[in-house]
Amino acid sequence: TAYFNNSGGLLQGWDLSSLRTGTGTVTRTLRFWTGDDSDSSIVVDDEGYLYVGVEVDRATNRGKEVGQMLKIDPRNPDNPVVWSVHTSDRVDDGVWTTPIIDGDVVFWTSKPGYIYAIDRASGTVLWTTRVNGPSLSSPVLIDGVLLQGDAAGILHAFDVADPHVPPAELWQLDIGANIESTPAVW
Repeated sequence: TAYFNNSGGLLQGWDLSSLRTGTGTVTRTLRFWTGDDSDSSIVVDDEGYLYVGVEVDRATNRGKEVGQMLKIDPRNPDNPVVWSVHTSDRVDDGVWTTPIIDGDVVFWTSKPGYIYAIDRASGTVLWTTRVNGPSLSSPVLIDGVLLQGDAAGILHAFDVADPHVPPAELWQLDIGANIESTPAVW
């Protein structure tokens, strides 16, 4: 099944398995309106749940109701929201970034620059910390260190070896220009 979202906030799932055999039809399995623009990539966990980020672009009532960080169960298309985290109802806010799953914690960054650690099962926010917004760069996790770029051109490194406690900042690197893309690390 392929999952995608669009700038209108329409989250869809399509069963593409018939394309392998050449028989049958492609079937939509999920159709859910998040209420607002959704540019970030969807992440699927090992249990098949989806993690979907939603911007606050038009500040619709639906977006205010649904939230900006969503855990979705595609097996329950009539009521797919497992949990949601609301970041803000302000226009030009919400989530532009792709989350990271590390064991039982989801790391996510909101546009104003807040980094969230969220309990994967319950949706409880474990902690937040902040970098300079607007934050369009998704976080990267390497060996217990979370890297996050910010709008001031600073690459931050946080110790998340124990993701359940607020992290210490290990270092900063000022590259002198806004970091919008997600760092690729080799």
